[in-house]
Amino acid sequence: MPIDPSKALAHEYPTAGGSYGQDDVILYHLGVGAGVPATDGGELEYTYEKNLKVLPSFGVIPVFSAMGGLMGTPGLEFNPAMLLHGEQDIEIHRPLPVAAELESQPRIAGIYDKGKAALVVIEVATREKGGDPLFTNRFSLFLRGEGGFGGESGPPAGNEAPERDADFVVETKTLPQQALLYRLSGDKNPLHADPDFAKMGGFDTPILHGLCSFGIVCKAAVDAALGGDVAQVARYQARFRGVFFPGETMITSVWKEDGKLVIASQSKERSAPVLSNAAITLR
Repeated sequence: MPIDPSKALAHEYPTAGGSYGQDDVILYHLGVGAGVPATDGGELEYTYEKNLKVLPSFGVIPVFSAMGGLMGTPGLEFNPAMLLHGEQDIEIHRPLPVAAELESQPRIAGIYDKGKAALVVIEVATREKGGDPLFTNRFSLFLRGEGGFGGESGPPAGNEAPERDADFVVETKTLPQQALLYRLSGDKNPLHADPDFAKMGGFDTPILHGLCSFGIVCKAAVDAALGGDVAQVARYQARFRGVFFPGETMITSVWKEDGKLVIASQSKERSAPVLSNAAITLR
């Protein structure tokens, strides 16, 4: 059925509960490559309860349960096999605690006509239970084959990388089992574990989760440009440009620009882009 933007935008989703603790934070950090070298003081702040801090990109993890009603949204019928995660944007309203009880409120924030595809922006606002806002996620989803309904095309991409040498370049070697580790944080899509399923998707081998790359790049930028100070991050945005395979090396390039860090990443082995139009806005 064709997309009906007015019906989908008017739909009201229930508030979803959730929680996380120190072990969830540490598991996530290990899933995005923290802990190398294992006894380094800065790495232990990601992987050990003493002085534990939380990467801002962790905020994508506790909201998966709030996204569960997407498939049943009136006016938004589509083939899930044709869905691509195009962009991710997370605003951090205050530094994330190491444990929290949460309330998340999803809504459809925008639907745009890309011609051969529809772009749907799902916004999830999360606060501590009964308390103040913590973070707001915006998932931009491309629904292939669902365009042509006559809507606006949406805003242009921003955060273009400057045409000069990066101020920081970080290489992050991933594990062959990186996707198997990251999936324990909640994204059990077999595309990232099952070789047969990956072949049906057109890949010779399982690929890494886009949001795992999102976290790897966040950590690289925070450590290199901010000395590991996660509290400086007010917002983190990125566009998913290409696939990344477990075992490859992520090259993260960071440019210091007015009040933000502009970021791009690629696979070292294939010189292929992974994230683009990415930026961390500084607090």
